[in-house]
Amino acid sequence: MADMARWEPDARERLVLAAMDLFAEQGYDATTVVQIAERAGLTKSTFFRHFPDKRQLLVAGQDALSRLLAEGIREAPPDAAPLEAVAAGLRRAAGAMTPFNRQLAPRFKAAVAANAELQERDALKRVGMATAMTEALAGRGVPGPVARVAAELGVLAFKQGYATWSADGEPDELLTATLSALDELRDAAARMS
Repeated sequence: MADMARWEPDARERLVLAAMDLFAEQGYDATTVVQIAERAGLTKSTFFRHFPDKRQLLVAGQDALSRLLAEGIREAPPDAAPLEAVAAGLRRAAGAMTPFNRQLAPRFKAAVAANAELQERDALKRVGMATAMTEALAGRGVPGPVARVAAELGVLAFKQGYATWSADGEPDELLTATLSALDELRDAAARMS
């Protein structure tokens, strides 16, 4: 029966969840690939079929998230204002989130809180998201400073909406929480001048 578990289709998700639990419990540096695989009920070779090393577990959705945000911005209506285009990116990204993402959120938060290296990687993830959105906005002809500010507001909105959703939101409320956060940030930015 143990061999069958190794071939279940959710091996990647199980590895990520196991790693986050272990990172939170004993720290990133003290956690080995073997421990992660064992906690997930898988073999070390299964781990390496999905990830080249344990660092890659931490960025396991970052590229996809940045790509989704940028695609949504690029596909926004041509006359969309910068923050409307950002909202289109947020819609695209929120639509791709699954119950797994919600299940992962508290584990990831605990793991990041327990380790300085994970905190740095989490900060780099936000930089990557902002860069992807800034480039997509620039591709639409949005001037550099405006594109950067709109992208940063988008990152903050996604972070805030995701935190709300993962803490107590309904499964389909990520988009609502994220767009609500974007509206709040837009209003806050307007009050700064």
